[in-house]
Amino acid sequence: MSVTDNLLAFTLAATVLTLTPGLDTALILRTATVEGRSQAFRAALGINAGCLLWGAAVAFGLGALIAVSELAYNLLKYCGAAYLAYLGLNMLLRPRQSLAAAEPEAKASSNWFVKGMMGNVLNPKVGIFYVSFLPQFIPQGQPLVVWTFGLVAIHVLLGLLWSLVLIGATQSLATVLRREQVIRWMDRTTGVIFVAFATRLALSKH
Repeated sequence: MSVTDNLLAFTLAATVLTLTPGLDTALILRTATVEGRSQAFRAALGINAGCLLWGAAVAFGLGALIAVSELAYNLLKYCGAAYLAYLGLNMLLRPRQSLAAAEPEAKASSNWFVKGMMGNVLNPKVGIFYVSFLPQFIPQGQPLVVWTFGLVAIHVLLGLLWSLVLIGATQSLATVLRREQVIRWMDRTTGVIFVAFATRLALSKH
């Protein structure tokens, strides 16, 4: 794939993943409804700051790992593929029926930026996801650190845009995104994408 093809493929995949209702979506919707739009925007900034921190950790750690050991790279590749396949099959075969399990407690907070950021920083699945997902879209021979930051930046930009849409139309979108049919469809769609990328990752060459 060319550089343009990689960027387009990643942007498409990241868009679908960003639109899939999850903990971040639930946090923003609840904060906008209960605390107001300004607090919800702070939470959105915090959530994406957490993604940037994980992106930095993955960028430098991944580059060092691949440079040092072919065995470590292959181990990481197959573990990542297995993890993505597990997530994908779980969402495909057992999609959620509601967001109730992901809803955070309705408690006031004086700093929603910190709350949103720590929610991602303290979630190792974000880092594992980046390690598993991002390398598939980095063209061979390209600088890992630069490309990792670039892809994370695209993901963060999409996340911010989606957060603004959620905040701007809280009531109507909350109703739609909480529908059982929508949640099940989005989970299954994401599951198919995860399984496809798991297969691609497992078959990829260093």
